[in-house]
Amino acid sequence: MKKQLTIGIGVILAVIIVMYFIFGSDGTATETIKVKVQSGEFKIAVTTTGELEAKSSEKIYGPSKLRNVRIWNVKIEDIVPDGTVVDSGDYVASLDKAELTNKMKDQELELEQLETQFTKTRLDTTLELRSLRDELINLEYALEEKKIELEQSAYEPPTTIRQIKIELEKAERNFNQTIKNYQLRLQKANATMQEVAGQLTKAQRKYNEMADILSEFTVYAPKSGMVIYKRDWDGQKQGIGSQISAWDNAVATLPNLTEMVSKTYVNEIDISKVKVGQKVDMGIDAFPEKKFTGLVTEVANIGEQMKNSNAKVFEVVIEVNEFDSVMRPAMTTKNIIITDVIDSALYIPIECIHTQDSITYVVSGNRRQQVIVGKSNENEIIIKAGLEENDNIFLLAPEGYSEYKLSRLDSEIIQKYSKPIAVSEPPNDNSETTNSEFDQKKPSNKRDDKREKGHQRKPAKN
Repeated sequence: MKKQLTIGIGVILAVIIVMYFIFGSDGTATETIKVKVQSGEFKIAVTTTGELEAKSSEKIYGPSKLRNVRIWNVKIEDIVPDGTVVDSGDYVASLDKAELTNKMKDQELELEQLETQFTKTRLDTTLELRSLRDELINLEYALEEKKIELEQSAYEPPTTIRQIKIELEKAERNFNQTIKNYQLRLQKANATMQEVAGQLTKAQRKYNEMADILSEFTVYAPKSGMVIYKRDWDGQKQGIGSQISAWDNAVATLPNLTEMVSKTYVNEIDISKVKVGQKVDMGIDAFPEKKFTGLVTEVANIGEQMKNSNAKVFEVVIEVNEFDSVMRPAMTTKNIIITDVIDSALYIPIECIHTQDSITYVVSGNRRQQVIVGKSNENEIIIKAGLEENDNIFLLAPEGYSEYKLSRLDSEIIQKYSKPIAVSEPPNDNSETTNSEFDQKKPSNKRDDKREKGHQRKPAKN
């Protein structure tokens, strides 16, 4: 019984302790963290996510004369897996031959018909010309007979001689007309044969062309490399079942993996900061331990709409300076585009900044110190006035800091950093960030808002 009682008491105490920590302890106690004002080089950057691509690549083409045989689209029937390494002459893909095979069968029937027509025409013209030649020979014999008859009529009466001469002239005239007719018939026969032969040659050439195109439906690699699927206009990869057109007959690509670029998109808010020639710090998500550098080589002048979003973005191309065998197309990269570098500046974490009634300040010790801020990056912001190097300020301010005394800067210092920009001059990209601009950029701090309204938390229980 004593043992059971002891166990029961222990369980009750444990429950009480747990309940105390859960309900009795005021979880609103706030820890305070201090940081020092840093001095040194300050980098301003735009961070984006990109995708690796080869700077240059060679396309693997399918049939090049599809339009000659009136085929506009061909389906990819089989293709090696994306990323396959091939040697020159290795098999890459095969295309659907059904449509071209049917056209070849039709062309083969037409070719047979033209061959038959050619043979028939040749026989017909041969028989016709042979008949004309026989007629000419007979007319020539008749002409000779009339000449002999005229010679034998030397002693006949003049009327008889005159009649024989007329018959001789008719025979000569008939013979000459038949010769001319034969020549015309021969020319016509030659023209007919040329026409039929031309049609036959044309059909034969078309058939041969189809046979040559059919041999190109099996695609081989033009050189060694890694096969990368080609992408459609919408970014989808062209694999098995996709179609290539007669105007763009590339089946896949062989990228040059020694020269890579990262294609990324920058939103319209930050695009004014990005310029050609800016340096980039890069990393590959698949290999976070590896670091690379790059250079901005292209910045689009026209934005485009992001899918399923109202955001407008601009395409930026970054050339990678280094080569590494681990790099592969389509790998995701993190690109930190260095838009500005200030050699020497005072800066603090951006979380240290507070605002009240258009006054920007930090919490230092038991007072609030007004500051003039400059440019900022994702994590820090430049302090132009109000702090010195190694000053201690609160990163996470203590309870009730909104009641601390506010130490204001001299009006001369405020006026110095508040000079208006001349209207005639274009705004300088390196101009300082004003307090109002910072107010727009700085994310709202709900806890600060509550404290500004005089919200006080209960003191933590000991």
